Formats: sequence, C-alpha cells, structure tokens
Amino acid sequence: MSASAIPTFALYGEDDWQSPAGFAHIETIAARSVLHDWAIAPHRHDRAVQLLLLHAGPAHVSLDGMVLPLTGPAYIVVPTGVVHGFRFDPHTVGHVLTLTQDFAHRARGAGDPLAALLARGGHGTPARDVAARARRLADELIALGVDGAHSGGIDDPLFDALAEALLRSLIAADAAAPAGDKRLAVFRHLVESHLAEHRSLAFYAHSVGTTVRTLTRLSQRHLGHSPQMLINRRLALEAQRLLRFTGASASAVASELGFADPSYFSRFYLRMTGRRPHDERENDKSPPG
Repeated sequence: MSASAIPTFALYGEDDWQSPAGFAHIETIAARSVLHDWAIAPHRHDRAVQLLLLHAGPAHVSLDGMVLPLTGPAYIVVPTGVVHGFRFDPHTVGHVLTLTQDFAHRARGAGDPLAALLARGGHGTPARDVAARARRLADELIALGVDGAHSGGIDDPLFDALAEALLRSLIAADAAAPAGDKRLAVFRHLVESHLAEHRSLAFYAHSVGTTVRTLTRLSQRHLGHSPQMLINRRLALEAQRLLRFTGASASAVASELGFADPSYFSRFYLRMTGRRPHDERENDKSPPG
C-alpha cells in the first residue's frame, strides 16, 4: 500500500486490509465503536460493500467528506471504495454488515435492484415492519457466528440467504431503482480494477463482450453519461479523495493515478471539478465539486 493511500481495511482497525474473496462479517455497532470512542475515522474498503443498519439512536455518516445525519430506524449502503466514517452516540443500536463484491453475483439478471444498491449505494428510512424484519435477520446473522477472517458468506449458503433477504427487505418497496444491464456492472467493476491504467474504451468493450458503440449506447441509456465520462468522473473522484484525505501533493496523486504529466493532471482535474488540485489541499472540508 503506497504511503499516500487512504486507510483501507477489510474491517476497520484490523491489519488484514484486503478483503479475501467471499469475505463476510456482521457485528453490532457497539462491538467495534466502543473501542474507538464511538467514532470510526474516514477509511474505505477496496473490495467490500458495507451496510450500516441503524435500529435506534443517532449516527453521523461521512461520505467522501459530506456528512449525512441519520436517526434509527435507518440504513445506508456504502459502495466499494467510498471514503466513509461514522460517529455514534453511546446509546445508538444497530448492526454493520460487510460483504465482498462477490455478493453481487446473487443479483437475478439485468435490472435487479440488489445489483444497483450494491454498486451505487443508497440510504433510507424503512417502515416499521420492514425495520423490525431487518433487525430480526441481522440478529440471525449474528447468531450464525460467521467470522469473516476464517469463512465467508459466499461459502455459507444460510448466511448468504439471510444477508440477501436482509438487503432485499430494505429495497423491496423501492420502485425507483434504475434499470440496468449486467454488462454495465462488469464495466464498472473493470473501471475500478484498471482505474490508474488509463485503458481504452476498446479494452473495456472487448472485456464485457460488446462493441464500443454498444457500450456507449448502454451507458448513455442507463447511466446518463458516456463510458469515457464515467471513467473521467471516477478518476476525478479518486483524485479528490486522495487530495482531501491523505495530504498528498498534486504531483504524487497524479503519479498514483497514472498521469505521466502533473500539468495535464491539473488541467484534467480543473476541467472535471472546476477546482485546482491545490484548492483541495487548502480546504479539505469543502463539499465535493
């Protein structure tokens, strides 16, 4: 892990920062937060998605520097790579479920809202009956005693089924989940895997088994932007995270993200965000551009 990297964990505060395939873990909010004075500092998970399930009490969730206040019952799904942190009240009650990206394979084809939730995240306030069911399912998962350091949810059919039921219970009433295409999910995963390599659109199209033209059509229809714009926005977001949360110089961030010319990186960043890299270092608490 490079010196400028944002703190990355499988589970917050533990040394095994890479989540192995099939990793799964659930714990109460108190189990880890009480060890850190009820504050989980900004960090991210490089291969995992996290669900914060809030049953009662307040929580302040930071997502890429923006703070979202929640009061239970509520939930928030943090996608892979998002820099996030939590601050809880000692009386806050809830669970934190961590699943690797492999779990997205449980989605039932194109347009499944489960895939959209895991890829893009989301938050909401469930109805009383939904909140009660989610809490019961979380308690059942805790009772299974699955330890992500030794066995994963992908290898435990019962854990898988309960975790899926929990997630689906939260999105069952959400008819606004955008339709999609399985190829776009693969494309987004490839972008994450090859972000600093500056791969061509032809590479991505070939990797998902289609043409650049078809990939562009799918991306425009379902995601509202061209594939290249999505790649550029993801690069700009990653640069913003590094500049704000690590104190790295613009030239160091440019190098880490595969830009050979720091001046070109600065122009790219200005074009994508409307800000210069040094602006982020001078005011790292401003909302994302």
